[in-house]
Amino acid sequence: MRKHWIDNLRWSTVLLVLLYHVIYFYNNKGVFGGIGGFGEFPDVQQYQDVLMYMVYPWFMPIMFLLAGISARYSLQSRSRKEWFRSRTRKLLVPGTIGLFVFHWMVGYFNAITAQAVLMDGIPLPIRYGIYAVSGTGPLWFIQDLWLFSLILLLVCRLDGKDKFWNWCSKANTAVIVLLGLLFWAAEQTLIKNPRPESADGLINLYKPLFYLTVFLMGYFVFSHDEVQQKVRRMWVPMMACAVVSGVILIITTWGQNNTSPEYLCSPLNCLYSWLMCLAMMGWFAARFDCTNGFSQYMTRSSYGLYIVHYLVIAALGYQMKVHTTIPPVAMYLILAAAVFSLSPLIYELLRRIPFIRWSVLGEK
Repeated sequence: MRKHWIDNLRWSTVLLVLLYHVIYFYNNKGVFGGIGGFGEFPDVQQYQDVLMYMVYPWFMPIMFLLAGISARYSLQSRSRKEWFRSRTRKLLVPGTIGLFVFHWMVGYFNAITAQAVLMDGIPLPIRYGIYAVSGTGPLWFIQDLWLFSLILLLVCRLDGKDKFWNWCSKANTAVIVLLGLLFWAAEQTLIKNPRPESADGLINLYKPLFYLTVFLMGYFVFSHDEVQQKVRRMWVPMMACAVVSGVILIITTWGQNNTSPEYLCSPLNCLYSWLMCLAMMGWFAARFDCTNGFSQYMTRSSYGLYIVHYLVIAALGYQMKVHTTIPPVAMYLILAAAVFSLSPLIYELLRRIPFIRWSVLGEK
C-alpha cells in the first residue's frame, strides 16, 4: 500500500525549495550564489530573508530521509540490479548529460550573475563546457543521491539477511529523538575553515558524509511502520519544541550566513533541524496520508520541477535586478509567480521531447 504522506511531504518540500531560491537569490546575508540584496546588512535588514533561516536547516535533510525510506520500499518490489538501473537513469543521466543539454544555460547566468569574465577569448566549445559544469546548481542533490544508491547496494550486501534493519525497528521514542546526536555528529564532518583555492567549498555543498548518514537513517530506521507510528504520535510536541528552538536560533543568529559550516554545525541549528525533520514527518503521516488529483500530479511532476526551476530564477532574477528599476517587492512577487508558473510549463514541454525527456528528466 502506497504511503501518500511520503509523496505529499516530498512535493511540499520541493515547493519550499522553489520559494527558498526566490528569497535566496536576493539575500544580503552573505550566502554564496544569487545576485545579492538591495543594500548591505545591517543597514538594510531584508526581513524576508528569515525564510532562509526557517527552512534551510531541515528541508534537504528531510529529502534524504524520505529518499532512504523510499529506497527501502523500492528494493522490496524489484531486484537490486533493476533498482540501480532505474536510479542511474533517473539521477545520474540528468546529473551529467543533462548539464550539457539544458543546464549550461543556468551556468551561463551563474557566470554573469557572479560578474565573472565571460571568457570572450576562449573558444566557444570550451566555454560551453565550463557553463555546463557550472550549471550544476540544485543538481548536487541528485548527484549525491546516485552515489548513495551505489553505497546502499554495498551496505545491503553486508546486511544481506536484514538483521540490522530488523533491529532498528525496535527504536523507541527516546532513541528516535536521540538520533539527533548522530545527526549532529554527522554535521561535524563539514570543513570548518574551507580554503578558497581548494575543493573544500564543494565538499561543504555536497556534504556527502552528513547526507549519507541521514539517507541511511531513512533506510534503516524510518522505513519501519512501527517507527513511523511513533513519529506520528509525537508530532505535536516535536513541532512545538521545533518552533521554540527555531525562534531562538533565528533571534540569536540573525544576520549570519546560515549556510556557513560554523552555523550548520552549531548544536542549536542541529537541534532545530532534527526536531523539524521529526515534526514534519509526524505531521504529514498524521494529517496528510491521502491523495487527490492535484497531489497525484505533484507526486509525478515535483522531481521535474526541481530539475528545471532554477533556470527561471537565474535568468529572470538577473534581468530584473540588473536591467530594470522595478521595486524590490515587485521583483520578489514577479519572480515567485514566474517560478511557480513557468517551471511546470517548462517541465511539461521537456517531458514531451523524447531525448530531452531522458537526458534532462531521466524519464524513459
